[in-house]
Amino acid sequence: MINIETLRDNPNLIREGLDKRGENTASIDEIIHLDKQWRAKVFEADTLRSHRNSVNKEIGNTKPIPATLISEMRDVSTRIKEIENRAKSLEKQVEELLLTIPNIPDDDVPIGSGEENNLVIKSPDKLPSFSFTPLSHWEIGEKLQIIDLQRGAKIAGSRFYVLKGQGAVLQRALVSWMLDLHIQHGYEELYLPYLVTRDTATGSGQLPKFDSTMYHDNEDDLWMIPTAEVPITSMHRDEILNPKNLPLHYVAHTPCFRREKAAAGRDTRGIKRVHQFEKVEMYKLVEPENSPQALAELVSNAESICAQLQIPYRVIELCAGELGAASAKSFDLEMWAPGSQEWLEVSSCSNCRDFQARRSNIRYRPAPKARTKFIHTLNGSGLALPRVMISIIENFQQPDGSIIIPDVLKPYTNFDKIKPKQG
Repeated sequence: MINIETLRDNPNLIREGLDKRGENTASIDEIIHLDKQWRAKVFEADTLRSHRNSVNKEIGNTKPIPATLISEMRDVSTRIKEIENRAKSLEKQVEELLLTIPNIPDDDVPIGSGEENNLVIKSPDKLPSFSFTPLSHWEIGEKLQIIDLQRGAKIAGSRFYVLKGQGAVLQRALVSWMLDLHIQHGYEELYLPYLVTRDTATGSGQLPKFDSTMYHDNEDDLWMIPTAEVPITSMHRDEILNPKNLPLHYVAHTPCFRREKAAAGRDTRGIKRVHQFEKVEMYKLVEPENSPQALAELVSNAESICAQLQIPYRVIELCAGELGAASAKSFDLEMWAPGSQEWLEVSSCSNCRDFQARRSNIRYRPAPKARTKFIHTLNGSGLALPRVMISIIENFQQPDGSIIIPDVLKPYTNFDKIKPKQG
């Protein structure tokens, strides 16, 4: 959530930030208008309360009490209640509108509205070559009987899949290895609920903006998580953190559920864009002055996964128009998929600054008796499983149709190669 005080004092700053994102700024004027009305009502109520208190003191010293004075004070009390109710209504309208406003990009975020404006800041010198024409992951997966798209669709509909045998083991090995590596980097592992309350989904920034892309249970008003970032954010909701315990570094493996629709004819084959997938998520809560360095560390931690898997990858700095709603600055990591001849996003590392903390009321006290401040939150995939699986399958495919297991995963799979089944 953006800072209402900043909006009051410097609304053009907010407008400029939204302009960079390509967002409509009309709601800013509406918020300012409603906020002025709210402050006027608060002032009016306070003035009447002060008047009522003064008169009540006079009444206490006056006998007999004039009936007109009693009647007047009753009217004042009624009026105060009416004003308070109106103020509450205005305050709620302002809050609801503020929840729809995305974060303001950092000043150094590249300007642009689409992926063509993103900056490639790191990439491999060359891509691997093959002595044969590399196949796509869905072709390889079918031949090796490790990915079953048809049965996934039979079970749950389009854009669901089944991993079988060594394919399922490979994914489990990836999860275990990535968690172990992040724990070595100083993250604390969490096991989290996969269903969350409306307050939790709102605190992270998923609601109300992305309600149409989330799966929802109407009876209990619970939401299936699209990422572990959502429940982790609410772990410290409404808390004042002890600076002695900062920074907090968390990592979690969860399924992710997304209703998002792919463009017609795009990303519809294989497991690239699906409604349910696994992901390992990194999350940091840090003091504001440390969040830029924390973002660099997130990117480095995600890069270490790519590097140790020995898969070509690149790092992209996102332009303003490509930022997620909660992010002030983001870097994406993309792995090369030689079979489908494309770069696949496997991680997005973001500094949300105090945007989520304001929505979730997560603060810390810099020193004893000091005024509390909002914490900064950061998140990054470490990594998302389907596209890592795609990259492994396509990069490590062999002329005989088999797949070599990356060295770092062999202790976790207990096999070196996925071979075509005989007969």
